[in-house]
Amino acid sequence: MSFFDRLERETAVERQALYSVPQILDGLAGKISRETYVAYLAEAYHHVSHTVPLLSLARDGMDADHARFREALEEYVAEETGHERWILRDIANCGGDADAVRNGRPGAATARMVDFAYDYVGKVNPMGMFGMIFVLEGTSTALATYGASAVATSLNLGPECFSYLSSHGSLDLEHMAFFGRLMATVEDPRDQDAIIHVAKMVFGLFAEMFRSIPHQTELAHAV
Repeated sequence: MSFFDRLERETAVERQALYSVPQILDGLAGKISRETYVAYLAEAYHHVSHTVPLLSLARDGMDADHARFREALEEYVAEETGHERWILRDIANCGGDADAVRNGRPGAATARMVDFAYDYVGKVNPMGMFGMIFVLEGTSTALATYGASAVATSLNLGPECFSYLSSHGSLDLEHMAFFGRLMATVEDPRDQDAIIHVAKMVFGLFAEMFRSIPHQTELAHAV
């Protein structure tokens, strides 16, 4: 069994718990309000704005024995730079207050996820960052592939409201293929355990973030 297969197998329970959150289920079905979508974008901004700093922290914390992983993180930094600006533009195009989001604070669940990542990557093992990448890219691919078009149709929103999600469809499919090949080269058991631990934790914390987004499930199912 490859390490990537092990990573998928050992995080299956946490991944399924995330994908069972009502806000995600209804989003994938297009059964959310514009307010819920904008609230999701706001929380996305508050964690995506930390992606490049976290990637850079992980890269800078790796030694020469992890050179190939440092190089991979450098590629991720180049790919992810500026994505938070796309989110603010989507918020504005949906009629939301982008300035208020940019100047505001994340929800408690989002802050916990970001704080956990900084603490683990900076103090325990920078290779754990790949656990967070595994969660966020896999989830954004699912949301982009199935959710964006459903929400756009149900809310009659144009493509200018989905630049962040739409950009992660084919892009993150390519990223996940690259990620799988990279994970096949992780041989140190300590690094493998770190990646799995962070993935499990982030799946749970990401689920908390989604559950915290205001959403009237009963109304969504009545549509």
